[in-house]
Amino acid sequence: MSLQFYNTLTRKKDVFVPLDPTNVRMYVCGPTVYDRPHIGNARSVVVYDVLYRLLMQVYGKEHVTYVRNITDVDDKINAAAKANGEPISALTKRIEGWFHEDIGALGVLPATTAITGKETPEQVKGCMGEPHATHHIAHMIDLIEKLIANGHAYVSQGHVLFAVDSYSEYGQLSGRKLDDLIAGARIEVESYKRHPGDFVLWKPAEEGDDASSVFESPWGAGRPGWHIECSAMSNAYLGGQFDIHGGGADLMFPHHENEIAQSRCAQSINGAGTTFANYWVHNGFLTVGGEKMSKSLGNFTTVKELLDKGIKGEVIRLALLSTKYSEPLDWNDKMVHDAKVTLDKWYRSIATVDSHAAVNHDFITTLSDDLNFPKAISVMHTASPAELLAMGRLMGFFDQTAENWFRGGADSGDAHNIENLVNQRIEAKKSKNWTEADRIRKELADQGIILEDRPDGTTDWRKT
Repeated sequence: MSLQFYNTLTRKKDVFVPLDPTNVRMYVCGPTVYDRPHIGNARSVVVYDVLYRLLMQVYGKEHVTYVRNITDVDDKINAAAKANGEPISALTKRIEGWFHEDIGALGVLPATTAITGKETPEQVKGCMGEPHATHHIAHMIDLIEKLIANGHAYVSQGHVLFAVDSYSEYGQLSGRKLDDLIAGARIEVESYKRHPGDFVLWKPAEEGDDASSVFESPWGAGRPGWHIECSAMSNAYLGGQFDIHGGGADLMFPHHENEIAQSRCAQSINGAGTTFANYWVHNGFLTVGGEKMSKSLGNFTTVKELLDKGIKGEVIRLALLSTKYSEPLDWNDKMVHDAKVTLDKWYRSIATVDSHAAVNHDFITTLSDDLNFPKAISVMHTASPAELLAMGRLMGFFDQTAENWFRGGADSGDAHNIENLVNQRIEAKKSKNWTEADRIRKELADQGIILEDRPDGTTDWRKT
């Protein structure tokens, strides 16, 4: 069996051949912790969670390393902290906690981090499967110094910038010429830049900056540019060359383009002979009415808002996986409703399964063909209950029993009282006391309990 992914770098579907099958390595850009994640952010996290699960299925859990970073130093973070009137550390800690709460509700597994023994205590500190940018400042400085030494970066007015015209293959990922990329990105031309497309590797501190966002460097006090952060963290844990780099399509340019340029050029004089990441996988935008969901447009919905409405995490997850990962996904109420109906059906199917079977080979083959989520889900619709359970767990579903799914997490005391009322209603129906049966149904409905009478005379119930 072979895995295949559409590789943005080659613009075709490539057979996946890892550099080392005993240590398959993947890096995915994680959150910038300045605001609560919206479902567009969540789509990326869920997509690569399934890819991570698939890689572990094929190569073995102990043979896969997945790094997903936390960007905790950034201009957006500084601006949000100032607007809130709070320390940056308080903001980033709170937002990171919310991020973990939200993706945990969506069934996302923790990432792993390879510890080689060569990292400094600063690099290892606080990783917990997710390296933090602020713990890797020394590594960023080291990369920047290499870029300066190799003739790819220069110091200007307290800034250190990457010289894009020093790297002949700049623009390879996005497939356009440098001038086109600059025009498309509407890059602001600053006086300290030699070329409009040059991007910041290190920027000087500004008056009033929170001390926790200011770091010492050979070029003065300041902080790193966004792009160098991911290059440093991927290099620290996966090496200068690794297998898969993932992220949203909106990161392709300039972020991923710049990662490639600076990472390759830090390793050699002209960037030749190095690949950085071999496979680049990008998930499509999440849209609302055909328009990209984003905080800047104000058309976003957070995961927390959906959960607070009573929409279960698994429902959100299935909705996010309902179309091809690389294509746009237009978020709407019908999609959520359909996902709920599907999961209700699946949970009924697995209700009496004691143990799951081995994952169906055809299902793995389907999923291995460029993460074909729609086709994989169609296979699940025709699977036996035991097969369905195995397939669902690989996809990140069925993290609870069918009973808990339909009963909405009611505690044992509530569940006992509800069961008593349900049984009383069953007895009332048997004795044809329809008035009493209707009264009990209404009493339960007032408590937010929905009853579903089965053909065999039993009654299922669940919380709204």
